[in-house]
Amino acid sequence: MNIPFNISEHVLMFIVSFFLTLILGPVFIPILTRLKFGQTVRDDGPQSHLKKTGTPTMGGVFFLVPILALSVFYARYDMRILPVALVTIGFGLIGFIDDFIKVVKKRKDGLYWSQKMLGLLIIAVSFSFYAAKAQIGTDIIIPLFGMEKTFDLAWAFIPFTIIVLISATNAVNITDGLDGLCAGVTLIVTVFFSVVAMTRSEWDYLKIFCSIVSGGCLGFLAYNVHPAKVFMGDTGSLALGGAVGAIAIMMKMPLVLVVAGGIYVIEVLSDVIQVMSFKLTGKRVFKMAPIHHHFELSGWKEVKVVYVFWGVTVLLCIISLLALGIKFY
Repeated sequence: MNIPFNISEHVLMFIVSFFLTLILGPVFIPILTRLKFGQTVRDDGPQSHLKKTGTPTMGGVFFLVPILALSVFYARYDMRILPVALVTIGFGLIGFIDDFIKVVKKRKDGLYWSQKMLGLLIIAVSFSFYAAKAQIGTDIIIPLFGMEKTFDLAWAFIPFTIIVLISATNAVNITDGLDGLCAGVTLIVTVFFSVVAMTRSEWDYLKIFCSIVSGGCLGFLAYNVHPAKVFMGDTGSLALGGAVGAIAIMMKMPLVLVVAGGIYVIEVLSDVIQVMSFKLTGKRVFKMAPIHHHFELSGWKEVKVVYVFWGVTVLLCIISLLALGIKFY
């Protein structure tokens, strides 16, 4: 791919994705407001969140449009980017339907659990079969031993990758609870994968895709940092979960994602622990789950929680780079 001005193609894609997302904000926010696609805030949550009621949601469309457009553009040079983009858009579409039912049909929980899981499973199964046939092998990289130490999953590859995709999607979705939290954490994680992808030429298309997603997240943050002018909704969070899950699978790094995306893992575990503890003992471990709300109810400002979680993600990504044997010199 020949790019003028001697600028790296992934840097260019990042910049273009950022500005496209930035431009789409003033276009979509008035439309979402006019259509009354407003967020419904839990009345049992932090009281400071009640003022967010009515804030436009479904803003994930801002970055999904650039992700699709730029992926289709780059597909002229490497078609392998399309399946990764399509699984992202597919999960985003399920999130869009879920959001639409919530805000238009006024059904609090959106899609029924069985409906949502069926949709997610269809996409996850399709992508997992693609990955198994895409000549990337059935092995995964084991952290702490560099990128050469792998473990062959053999027949378990497809069920394992299905679990990875579903888990990643739901984990990112749970993380989306504070202004700028999900977009910021995912920006850091996708930049991390972009850096790792630079080490191997066969990952060039993933380097490009990571850059596109990173640029979209940064552009979205312009409207989503506290106080948020728009929320990404399930449209955005399910899509971003699909993106990081698909990237990790194609790079053989689902276990690395557990480390680099440790915030996602902590958020999910806090939710699971809270539910199990209450069912078994009738007591709650956290003041509220997921854990970002626990810190809020403990007296932390929302922005402090977000900045600390961003910082932890940066640290975890650096640890992951070191574990993979990637040097900074």
